[in-house]
Amino acid sequence: MLAKSVAKIPPDMQYEAKWDGFRAIVFRDGDEVELGSRTGKTLTRYFPELVAALRERLPERCVMDGEIVIAREGRLDFDALTERIHPADSRVRMLAEKTPASFVAFDLLALADESLLDVALGDRRALLTMALSGVTAPVHVAPATTDREVAERWFEQYEGAGLDGVIAKPLNLRYRQDERAMFKIKHERTADVVVAGYRLHKSGPVVGSLLLGLY
Repeated sequence: MLAKSVAKIPPDMQYEAKWDGFRAIVFRDGDEVELGSRTGKTLTRYFPELVAALRERLPERCVMDGEIVIAREGRLDFDALTERIHPADSRVRMLAEKTPASFVAFDLLALADESLLDVALGDRRALLTMALSGVTAPVHVAPATTDREVAERWFEQYEGAGLDGVIAKPLNLRYRQDERAMFKIKHERTADVVVAGYRLHKSGPVVGSLLLGLY
């Protein structure tokens, strides 16, 4: 389930922080734990310390949607997170100790033998909170509110902590895979830059990324 950008925080929704990390789906079935990216690629081998923590702290059989993040010195560090994706096993183990990751859960897609994809968001949130009641770091439940004023305060306060903004979700929303059914309100940052190059997006003939230089 994806989000589309809007300029203002919409009313009458559930609000969460927009985490600056790797979106991840966690699958646990007994001792087996798998981390999958939003695009379907496996992240499991890059976060061995997180796999162990999830095996200890999650319900025995479940599927959760959330974000992998690294916090350093009171803020999220996306650069440190990207360094965790490395082909060498020795470096993966070293970085697992040096910059351990956390998992912030914000949705519950299945519990035991029951799929929750057709359950309304508000009810899924209640089940997630119960399933992770008393959970300890490095696994967390994403804070959420239905108070728009609280969401607006979060939007102002969280920027200094390295978060991207606020996500708004309709309370009656069923889980809609690969659809932009949520709303994101991001902090705006501007800079004068020179475009030195570009790379096409893997999905088609559109720009996927830019090589920029500060002007």
